[in-house]
Amino acid sequence: MSRRIALIPAAGVGARFGAECPKQYVRLVGRTVLEHTVTRLAGIPAIDLVFIVVSSQDEYIDTIYPSAALPPNIAILRCGGDTRAQTVRNGIRLAQQHYAVLDTDWLLVHDAARCCVSTESVERLIKAVQHHPVGGLLALPVADTLKQADPAQQVSRTVNRAGLWQAQTPQMFRAGMLAAALDQADLDVITDESSAVEAMGLAPLLVAGDIRNLKLTSAPDALLATYFLQRDNIE
Repeated sequence: MSRRIALIPAAGVGARFGAECPKQYVRLVGRTVLEHTVTRLAGIPAIDLVFIVVSSQDEYIDTIYPSAALPPNIAILRCGGDTRAQTVRNGIRLAQQHYAVLDTDWLLVHDAARCCVSTESVERLIKAVQHHPVGGLLALPVADTLKQADPAQQVSRTVNRAGLWQAQTPQMFRAGMLAAALDQADLDVITDESSAVEAMGLAPLLVAGDIRNLKLTSAPDALLATYFLQRDNIE
């Protein structure tokens, strides 16, 4: 039976966030962002295993996840690359070699910086995608009016938002398919797993996500994430 495995690329430095450490190690509501993310995914019964993919030079991971104290359903892969896509591809390769990950196993690739993802959203993704021939991702229909800018940062046109979605994570694909897609892709320009799969001529399924599943990109995002995390703790 195919396993469902979360893979969290966490090798980035998060320069735009402006913190003294990589943004996944910034502390919010008593824990690092990465700990919040891992705890949420590891606590979902439908997920069998969680891989955290970090840089081989990571100086922080052992302070929050000492090897001797790792739960059996969490593993750290020290093979991160220069880009997110490289980190994911390296993580899949190492997982296949050392953790018997099969081509038919489902991978749920999730941003380390999306620490407010809800159990309901992930379970909805799994239910919708588990019998789909390609895979799929959480996403939100675009609600705002979109403007395209010219080189002078003036509006050149208004973009029709009909049918446009904002991609989130997790993005869920069979390990073999995703590995093949990333092998064929330009890993310097691919920004998410779905786009690599799309480049193979395949059509992933869009599954309605949640506005709480924001990605911490700049410092102000931490304020909203803190609010969601505190609210979840109260509930």
